[in-house]
Amino acid sequence: MASDVRVGIRELLETHGKPTREVYLDSENSGMIFPEALKSMVDAYKESFTGHPSITHRRGWESYEALYKASSNIAKFINCKPDELAFTHNGTEANNLAVLGLNKESGRRNIVVSAIEHLSVIFPAEQLQKYGYKVIKVPVDQEGFVNLDFLMNNVDKDTLLVSVGAVNHEIGTIQDLRAIVESVKDKDENIIFHTDACDALGRIGLDVKKLNVDLASFSSHKVCGPKGAGVLYIREGVKVEPIIHGQLSTQKLWPGLENVPAIAGFGKAIELFTSNFDSYVNRMTKLRDSLIQGILSSVEYTLLNGPSGNKRSPDNANVSVLYCEGEALTVELSLKGIYVSSGSACTSRILQPSHVLLAIRREFHEAHGSILMKVTPLHSYEDVQYVIENIPSVVQRLRSISPLKPKEGGEDVG
Repeated sequence: MASDVRVGIRELLETHGKPTREVYLDSENSGMIFPEALKSMVDAYKESFTGHPSITHRRGWESYEALYKASSNIAKFINCKPDELAFTHNGTEANNLAVLGLNKESGRRNIVVSAIEHLSVIFPAEQLQKYGYKVIKVPVDQEGFVNLDFLMNNVDKDTLLVSVGAVNHEIGTIQDLRAIVESVKDKDENIIFHTDACDALGRIGLDVKKLNVDLASFSSHKVCGPKGAGVLYIREGVKVEPIIHGQLSTQKLWPGLENVPAIAGFGKAIELFTSNFDSYVNRMTKLRDSLIQGILSSVEYTLLNGPSGNKRSPDNANVSVLYCEGEALTVELSLKGIYVSSGSACTSRILQPSHVLLAIRREFHEAHGSILMKVTPLHSYEDVQYVIENIPSVVQRLRSISPLKPKEGGEDVG
């Protein structure tokens, strides 16, 4: 069976062919990597950090030094202490640790999350329903902003955790997180506040102390670092317990051998963002605007999902192309070397409409026709122009074979 699958994949790749130009815009699922971050990883494997960071010999000390350097870089960037960081292997693990690892001794049984949280927040919260916890999902408006009145009406003495993402992973909505946290803490300072900040890191200024959050999740590949490293910020004094168990290393909350090369690459990526933050953000913003404006102006029957301007993450472009199926768009664009994701990266494999797009009241067909693109500091204006030039012909071809077609006046027929 496995052999048949491998043969099928190889045949698919050979049929697809190798495009002459490639533009990778699928940083929601994986990501481009800074050459300097890649070099840090390679050096870690080839030269020094081959040891176990908790073992007392030279190689172990070298490995621990690399881990501590990375944690210091990240701590400086978000304004916390290095020992307030717990490394995991990705943002999903960090979110699970935040939700499932909370100390439950308070007796509080309510968990409040926004309706557009990443599924690695929503699913763990829903798992706790088996143990008597109640999950309350806060609605959002059509741009993805949390309904603060609803949130505050559902926060009380039984609330254990509130989780609201700083920047939405699909539609790029930048929440007024400081105001949200202040409102929650003013009502009850003992409520634990978590933010999934994976898509905020490197896009907006993040100071966890000023935000007054208790927990915050981050992921390496979202900042042009390597896959295989994530981290959870845990404010000093907040009790979090391990959710997996085994031999401990330097990470008391995440047992097992740390992925030191990936962590080293993560630390290097953060170092680059620290030195170049303003220029990176400005570059991504210009690329994002060019991409969005280019698509909306050249392709009829398109919708921007999420807010615009400075209310939107500088890297995020999410567009619904009506009378097209998102998965078909990803395949057709792939043939031209343009790599995007369709709808939610977490649900596209099972062809379910994005819960985020449904929450902002997109219709099913609008959600199914969405494509998500994310730019990085590594992209060029030529990359964006190549995408803009090729999307119209792809859309035209797919619409020509679609059973649903626009008619004069803009109404659907089919």
